[in-house]
Amino acid sequence: MTAAAGRARPHALILSGSVGKGHDTVAEACAEALQTIGVETDTVDCMHMLGPISGRISDGVFRSLIAVPGLYDAFHFTQLRGGTGLVDAMDRAASAKLAEPLRRLVEDRSAELIISVFATGAGAVDRLKRFGMPRLRSIVYCTDAVPHRLWVHPNTDLFLVTDQVSAAFVRSHRPDAQIRVIPAAARPEFDSVPSRADARDGLGVPAGATCALLMAGSWGLARLDRIADALAADGFVVLAVAGTNQRLAKRLRALAASRRGLVAFGFTPRIPELMSAADVVITTPGDTCTEARFLGRPLLLLDTIPGHGRENLQLELTRGRVAATVSRPSTVVAAARRLLQEVASAPPAPHVGGREWREAFIAAISSVGTNPDRAC
Repeated sequence: MTAAAGRARPHALILSGSVGKGHDTVAEACAEALQTIGVETDTVDCMHMLGPISGRISDGVFRSLIAVPGLYDAFHFTQLRGGTGLVDAMDRAASAKLAEPLRRLVEDRSAELIISVFATGAGAVDRLKRFGMPRLRSIVYCTDAVPHRLWVHPNTDLFLVTDQVSAAFVRSHRPDAQIRVIPAAARPEFDSVPSRADARDGLGVPAGATCALLMAGSWGLARLDRIADALAADGFVVLAVAGTNQRLAKRLRALAASRRGLVAFGFTPRIPELMSAADVVITTPGDTCTEARFLGRPLLLLDTIPGHGRENLQLELTRGRVAATVSRPSTVVAAARRLLQEVASAPPAPHVGGREWREAFIAAISSVGTNPDRAC
């Protein structure tokens, strides 16, 4: 997208959702890429636009589903993945609530393009296009392995996914969908990270130590304290990140006070530095996997996220330099040691970094267009 001479710069809205940190990470990368080609952006939190009461209820329901073993698996695989009357009703209710505030925002910003990186946003944009804004360009960017029913709507102009498997699942809902397969999003801070030696020096990690970065998403959905204790007892230097999980952060800090080789973090912006210092990244499936691959770090994935997390784990296992493990501490330690032995003798993985991602993303955006004076 390039602005015509003497005219305002084109404007895009990016629809995210504050359920964990993953959607915001993708939104941040999209905004940075668009800005490099002269497109102004606003990132909108769909959960916030639902209103304080509806947003809190939606967040609480999702946390409750995750907390009860098997419950979110049941909901995801029997309802969300294929779509049911219940899911369609949920989609209509959320879209109706979002549509009017979104319409006002589109008009206020003179937005021509909306990129949804959160499924609820995709439904609201579809509603806008059906009722009064047919020329609005709509893109959905889903980094999950299996885009479920709420991601796929008839008026979306383009779907961006990260694998042909994901493209096939989009077409299971909409056979005529226009789809581009591009790399997973790269946050700009991963373009320039400190060297391993500099990162270790800054963190106090000995140069010859075997170092593990241990995390489980922004919600810290695993008993990382038990895993961290077992890794440190086995001789690893452990950089353990609790995210926004305050109870986990408290347990990790208490453990770090008595366990040599363990450094505890809460929610931190230092992930690029921590990842650079590590020999292995132990985490749950998500955007952290993409970031670890940018830096060439092998991945050990904890099978603790239900529903779409299990699908994402299976897809990650096809991408090399990765293993999976249950969250039993002794098994995690053994799996980490085995993975490090395997990658030590394996050829380096092909590198796909921020520049490659941005080029693919911009090329895909350019295929959609806005209007004759502001062609992508």
